[in-house]
Amino acid sequence: MTTVRPAPVRKSLVVKATPEKSFTAFISGIGHWWPRSKSIGSSPQADVVLEPAVGGRWYERGADGSECEWGKVLQWQPPSRVVLAWQIGADWKYDPSLVTEVEITFTALGASETRVELEHRHLERLGPNAERIRAAFDSEGGWNGVLKGFSQFLT
Repeated sequence: MTTVRPAPVRKSLVVKATPEKSFTAFISGIGHWWPRSKSIGSSPQADVVLEPAVGGRWYERGADGSECEWGKVLQWQPPSRVVLAWQIGADWKYDPSLVTEVEITFTALGASETRVELEHRHLERLGPNAERIRAAFDSEGGWNGVLKGFSQFLT
């Protein structure tokens, strides 16, 4: 038996905002900048919510009021770091038994610039489709596009 071990997906960008403003925009503003096309719910996505505490839920709310879980907050260190459980499987459905991790750090580069780094790791937990899903996360339509929306929201 072969174990699939894809490398983590790592992304980095610099935004024109303090770490505090960047962190707050990422967490509290996620429903404004997260691409509506990145949805797994049965109803069109109306909002994305990240509850600001360890154990907080990460979910989407549909236009019909339904909620669809994505994961939860594993570590909470404002304004410098948050680690999220991504609990969406290779079939793009919520799986409470699956945990891959998305770590986002916010590092000051000056008075009003911040480096935002994202690492999505433990992708081997996605099983035999891990390489395919890693390629999706690493694409323009994956974390690149998501972070571009975040950057545009800050400007």
